[in-house]
Amino acid sequence: MAGNSFGNIFRVTTWGESHGKALGVVVDGVPAGLALCEEDIQLFLDRRKPGRTDISTPRKEDDQVEILSGVFEGKTTGTSLSMLVRNTSQNSRDYSQIADCYRPGHADYSFDAKYGFRDYRGGGRSSGRETIGRVAAGAVASKILKELGIDVYAYTTAIGPVSINREHFDRSAILSTPTAMPDTAASDQALAYLKEARANNDSMGGVMECTVTGLPAGVGDPVFEKLDANLAKAVMSIGAVKAVEIGDGCAVSTRYGSENNDSFFADEDGIRKVTNHAGGTLGGLSDGAPVIVRAYVKPTPSIFQTQHTVNQAGENIEIAIKGRHDPIIVPRAVVVMECMTSLTVLDALLMNMSARMDRIVEFYRS
Repeated sequence: MAGNSFGNIFRVTTWGESHGKALGVVVDGVPAGLALCEEDIQLFLDRRKPGRTDISTPRKEDDQVEILSGVFEGKTTGTSLSMLVRNTSQNSRDYSQIADCYRPGHADYSFDAKYGFRDYRGGGRSSGRETIGRVAAGAVASKILKELGIDVYAYTTAIGPVSINREHFDRSAILSTPTAMPDTAASDQALAYLKEARANNDSMGGVMECTVTGLPAGVGDPVFEKLDANLAKAVMSIGAVKAVEIGDGCAVSTRYGSENNDSFFADEDGIRKVTNHAGGTLGGLSDGAPVIVRAYVKPTPSIFQTQHTVNQAGENIEIAIKGRHDPIIVPRAVVVMECMTSLTVLDALLMNMSARMDRIVEFYRS
């Protein structure tokens, strides 16, 4: 299987399956001398682990990370950083009923079409648990970015028809509400709507957003390695994400240029923008304004209703999915989006270090 690695200089390779012995990640390009311990990683993994709230799957996993290599005496060594999380609560019997049929909304059929084989236990490599490796690597990237004064934070902006009121934006609520919404009133409304969906044995989707502040202008590339293009790829690679926007996104298609252009002005802090419709990128490069990325997430495909499908013999059948499933993916996917954004931004920063001759001379002659 190809496509398990992401990034150029800060390069991440994830491995493992939902019901295998463990999942993990190998990270190349981590600079030596970064203070790092397992607790730094665990803070991020705890935000995505199952069983934390009433709106996540009841599967109980501690998701305890183990750093296997790349750290000595509390600091990174500059060699490959390897991290592992063991699976402790697999229940593969829940999936025996779908061993020879294709669940609607899942990757079962397409995976089988490609490989002629699939691990039906929880989706195997296509499972949401694959994101454990992304989050562990993203925690490291986030710590490096903070050393550079760059802040990355993601949150839920909508669940079903319930959206946050941006006038009530409270960043601290992202970590305290079960929905990861930065608006407690909207979170309460969303929970009521989720309760109704669960009573109907159904699921729902939502919208999540990520903001990057402190990123200097000029990061990215103007053609195939555009910052916004790479951010879109990174976020679209998260399972269940079906659309991505940068800045005002689709809304710009209905405007006049005079409405959409972000005017510049200069003050004692340098060159800045009056508005930020572009979402912090121009021509594939950061422009110094906050980078805004938005992702639209489909409803969880595993629902406890009878559905029509086909088995491997090509027979039309009906199935009723059993097991432990999230009624909504968004709150646990928020930290995954945050980490994929951090990985993309950090890799772009490292790639940018060789963009100018004067900076190379300055670095090596100083």
